[in-house]
Amino acid sequence: MDNVQYVSLGVLFSGALTKDGEIISHDTISHVIDEGAAYRIMQDNKPVGGVIIKTEFDQGELELLFVSPAVHSKGIGYATWCEIEAMHPEVTVWGTVTPYFEKRNIHFYVNRCGFHIVEYFNEHHCAPDDKDGELFEMFRFEKILPSTPESVQEQIKRIAHYEKIM
Repeated sequence: MDNVQYVSLGVLFSGALTKDGEIISHDTISHVIDEGAAYRIMQDNKPVGGVIIKTEFDQGELELLFVSPAVHSKGIGYATWCEIEAMHPEVTVWGTVTPYFEKRNIHFYVNRCGFHIVEYFNEHHCAPDDKDGELFEMFRFEKILPSTPESVQEQIKRIAHYEKIM
């Protein structure tokens, strides 16, 4: 399975759809992979998810985080997020988006990872950089961190390792 197919599968699991009800386009996925850092989440030497992030100085964007439904509720997503924060202590503001109807994602970002909902994109309020209309009916989240997170390292013990794919 190539990287675009792998991420497409994650997009399918995550429910990320365009306003026309289509899964995010192949071109968009390729662009996100090319512009960011993509990782497979591994457990027992098997891929169980993936994550794509972009960082620039003290700003970070979680483009995509997905975990196979077969391993949901085992702390893998949270451990992955803690590892991302530990890998990028220079980032003090993280952002991401998720569809308004994804209660599981909203719970994860707000209650587990400490993000706050800061914006709601819809037909009356479009995202500033949304050229393709793919951020329709999405919440924007932000997490503001102190300059040097200290306790993150203790929270990442569950995941064996991460394999960079791009």
